[in-house]
Amino acid sequence: MQLLQELALKNGPLCVGLDTDPSYIPQNIIEQYSTPCDAVYAYNKAIIERVVADNSACCFKVQIAYYEAMGLEGMRVFSKTLQKIRKTGLIAISDIKRGDIGATSNAYARAHFTGDFETDIITINPYMGFDTLQPFTKFSGPEQGGKGAFVLLCTSNPGMTDIEHQKLAPECGGGLLLEKVGNEIERIGQEWKNVYPEQTCGIFGAVVGATQEGDARYLRDKYKDTFFLIPGYGAQGGAARIAATLLDKAGGVVNSSRGILCAWKKDEKIADARDKGTLTLDDIADAAARASLFSKNDLLQAKASL
Repeated sequence: MQLLQELALKNGPLCVGLDTDPSYIPQNIIEQYSTPCDAVYAYNKAIIERVVADNSACCFKVQIAYYEAMGLEGMRVFSKTLQKIRKTGLIAISDIKRGDIGATSNAYARAHFTGDFETDIITINPYMGFDTLQPFTKFSGPEQGGKGAFVLLCTSNPGMTDIEHQKLAPECGGGLLLEKVGNEIERIGQEWKNVYPEQTCGIFGAVVGATQEGDARYLRDKYKDTFFLIPGYGAQGGAARIAATLLDKAGGVVNSSRGILCAWKKDEKIADARDKGTLTLDDIADAAARASLFSKNDLLQAKASL
C-alpha cells in the first residue's frame, strides 16, 4: 500500500478501471479478432500502454466479474491483463470483493496473491466478520511480497445505507456499522507498525465512495492514517470536490472506469471515424488517454482548491 501511496503522489491520484465488457468495444474492432476475449485484451493493452506513457494514472483496477462472465477464456484475459499492468511498474488492484470463513479466505488469498491471478492489492468484503480479514494479512509481509487490500467501508452505491449506515445498539458500542469496520482497518494498521515502522499508511486501505458528500469530510478526518480507494467519480456521478476531500490526510486513489474505457463514444476528435465505423484501437487509446489526463487534472485542481 505504501508504494501505491507514493505513486499517487508522483503520477497523480487517478486509478483507471479496466471493467471491460465486450459491448464497450466498437463492432468493427471486435470483428478484427478471433474472439471477443481477444478483442478485450487488445483493448486493455492499448489503453494500459497509452496511460503509462502519459503518466496520467498510478494504478489500474481490474473488476473480475467482467472476465468471469466471459468464461475460461475471459479468466485468461484477466490473468494477462494483470501481468501486463505489473510489468509496467504501476500497481494492479484486483476488484474481487472476497470475504469468507478462514479456510476459504486462505484459498482466496493464495488464488489472488500467487499463481496465475497474482496481483498487488485486492478488495475485501468484511461483513462476515473480521476473522475473514486475517488470512489476507499472511501475504502482507516483505518476504511475501507486501500484498495489500482495500476493505469495503463506505461504498458508492445508493443501497450502501441499507447496511453500512445502520446504527449499532449501545451494548455493541454504538455508532454506525461502517465505523466498526473503519476502526478495525486502523487497528490492523497499528498492529503492523512494527513490521513497517517507516510507512505512512496501513497495509489495508478502505473503499470510500465519492458519491456520499455528507460522509466525506467526517471519514477522512476520522481515519486520517488510512489510504482510500475512491470509486464513484465520473460515470457514477461522484464529484471531483468530494473525491478531493477524501484525498486529504493519508490520501487515496480515485477510480474511473467507463469514463475512460468508453471515452471514444463522446470524443469529438474522433467523431468522423466513429460516425463512419472506422475507429481503430489507436483512436480508442487516444480517446482514453485524453480522458485520463482530463480526469487527473480535474482531481488535482479540485484538491488544490481545498
